Amino acid sequence: MTNTEKQRMMSGVDVGKKRKGLLITPELCIGCRACQTACKQWNRLPGDRTVNSGTYENPPRLTPHLFNKIHFIEKNSNVGVDWLFVRRSCMHCGQAGCMDICPAPGAIFRTKEGAVMYDKKKCIGCKLCVAACPFDVPRYDENDKISKCTLCSDRISNGLSTACAKACTTGAIKFSSRDGLIAGAKTAGYKVYGENDLKGLGVTFAIRESPEAYNLPDPTYNASIAFWDGFLRPFSVIGLGAAAAAALLHYITIGPKEVEPEDESGKGGE
Repeated sequence: MTNTEKQRMMSGVDVGKKRKGLLITPELCIGCRACQTACKQWNRLPGDRTVNSGTYENPPRLTPHLFNKIHFIEKNSNVGVDWLFVRRSCMHCGQAGCMDICPAPGAIFRTKEGAVMYDKKKCIGCKLCVAACPFDVPRYDENDKISKCTLCSDRISNGLSTACAKACTTGAIKFSSRDGLIAGAKTAGYKVYGENDLKGLGVTFAIRESPEAYNLPDPTYNASIAFWDGFLRPFSVIGLGAAAAAALLHYITIGPKEVEPEDESGKGGE
């Protein structure tokens, strides 16, 4: 059995047949943020108290109660200003560092449709998923439990589209079979960001320019994850305990200081 076949068996998803995903086309986005509203409504998320910081982008970053936001990128052009509106949310990676590094069994898992999901009741609040995520996605709520986009796993498991894609009026967010979305984007002449990164992102982008133009990072797999899988996880199984192992890994990879609370005063947009 190959490593890929083992990963499919362990994750519980047949990537080739069942995996669903989103395709984001920034050039089609008009910045209406209907997707943000639909996400909050479906997930019953409260509003975030914010302060005007001189930008249309609001809130300025993801929060425990904001799973999906539109990032405003402002660039000067010969005729004034060009805007790019780029979605920010969990990317539901095929090789999910957050899931691989999590020391609490079942706290972060993958659904049969490919969504990276979590169980707050099993989360121990170690924040190692924050260190492992190359997209700076996971947030922790007032109870110190993980919070992020679920790819509307409760909707898609019942044959429905995600709330954000359903609310999008321009087709900038599409939900369907991941392979079908990628094939359609290529046929339309787009480059696809995330097709093969981290064994395929569940949220891909149809782009015309380089990823840097959209402030999309080069996804990397944190080396500390391999250290956890190869050395610390066996100790947690034989008696060290998930919390103790997590504390040790947190100290080694992040340091003795606790994760600082988010600074909500910074500007959003660029």
